[in-house]
Amino acid sequence: MTPEPTSLTGDSPTGTDAPRPGPPPGCPAHGKGPGGLSRLHESEDLKKLYEELRAEHGPVAPALVHDDVPVWVVLGHAENQQLVRTPAQYCKDSRIWSALGEGLVKPDHPLMPHIAWQPMCAHAEGDEHRRLRGAIDAAVAATDFRGLRRHVNRSVQRVVNRFCEAGEAELVGQYAEHLPMAVMCHVLGMPDEYDDRMVEAARDMIRGTETAIASNAYVMEALERLTARSRAQPLDDFTGHLIRHPAGLTDEEVAQHLRVVLIAAYETTANLLANVLRQVLIDPRFRSQLNGGQMTVPQAVEQLLWDEPPFSTIIAYFAKQDTELGGQRIRKGDGLVFAPAPANVDPRVRPDPTADMKGNRSHLAFGGGTHECPGQDIGRVIAEVGVDALLMRLPDVELSIDEEQLAFTESIASRHLVELPVHFTPRPQQDVTQRPSHENDAPPQQDWHIGVTRPAATVPSASSVSPVLPEPSVEPPVPHPVPPPAPVPPPVAEPAPPRGAWQRFLRWWRGY
Repeated sequence: MTPEPTSLTGDSPTGTDAPRPGPPPGCPAHGKGPGGLSRLHESEDLKKLYEELRAEHGPVAPALVHDDVPVWVVLGHAENQQLVRTPAQYCKDSRIWSALGEGLVKPDHPLMPHIAWQPMCAHAEGDEHRRLRGAIDAAVAATDFRGLRRHVNRSVQRVVNRFCEAGEAELVGQYAEHLPMAVMCHVLGMPDEYDDRMVEAARDMIRGTETAIASNAYVMEALERLTARSRAQPLDDFTGHLIRHPAGLTDEEVAQHLRVVLIAAYETTANLLANVLRQVLIDPRFRSQLNGGQMTVPQAVEQLLWDEPPFSTIIAYFAKQDTELGGQRIRKGDGLVFAPAPANVDPRVRPDPTADMKGNRSHLAFGGGTHECPGQDIGRVIAEVGVDALLMRLPDVELSIDEEQLAFTESIASRHLVELPVHFTPRPQQDVTQRPSHENDAPPQQDWHIGVTRPAATVPSASSVSPVLPEPSVEPPVPHPVPPPAPVPPPVAEPAPPRGAWQRFLRWWRGY
């Protein structure tokens, strides 16, 4: 009979004060941390560590986070589902966390922005959760998604215009990290707050670095200013809908919930964009499936949500009572880490981790249960349009380094691609109000009509795109020889052929 595992609180299975048994001699756990537990925040390869923990402990494993605070990391797909879908046993109210009550978690703990209880739906339960989450869901439901797609296209144009003439770019720092923040600042109603500092602060607080608390304060100050402006004059934007909702949110509640949506949608989309673009660039089959129509961009996004979920883990849930999960005895007050990354490759639900998962949305990338990510639909739109529009602008984009040279930085929360250097044919800037395209690179001919000599073609500079022939004019060519000197009536342009139903639908869906 297998002995019952011990609790992270230090209690023995029988409830006595007997010391917790240590690992056997020779065990690689020796020297890792108190009790031989692995420190998640010090691992250089969390994916490998999760598989080692799964092999040693099963679907729920003991581990340590910063300052050697003990937690359970939930590795199994079914166990993660049980964790988020059983509010009677687990919640996100850190005030019941034993480690916090015992003083193990200090006020300046790097994970405090994720863990500290705040008056928002992410930490509430019951009627209070329904009140707060109802306001968030109503604001999301009021989003004009067609208009959102149009704005994403325009944001893509603005961001790509910054580097399109150079013929090279770094798509993480110059694109994937900027596009979501530009769009989300617009959605929330604070476009003027979008800048490099906001992008850096959002990334920093997610990573749980030593400056995460200061970065969180910077973001909150911007959101508090937005809340005050919107309270004085609510507009028809996300913040305005929150303020006008019958739930009667206070200014503090509004600002905190804006942070939830901003950071969740931003981080999810920034990582997702980088991961999808990386896959397009390193896998010719993946790219050919997109180009050939065998796979749509939304399907490509879902595949990457399985393979590289934007959040590796979500910290944290807490046990409301003594219970059992994945064969482990969980004590009241224990902390548990919801872990989509290892859950998505649980061999019980995905024996082949390389299997094609297109069309399958049972991944855990957006969480689940009552605390499922509220901004996931907004994030999906940004990612889908962001990938599609970039490839339309730069169809010949290629990776500038070998795949093996790509590097990642890892935190407990996420695995982040450091850089994605690429090169492409230099192309001119485009009007942000036009649909992203590579077919209108040549400057349009103007002030030309029959009987007037065509202006000579402009010779492109070294930094501009190679000549691309303009689309054939609907006007007939100048006859040669010149016809009799009778007045020539102006030609009537032939009407464009009608678009098919599918083309009309795609144009509407993309916001044009």
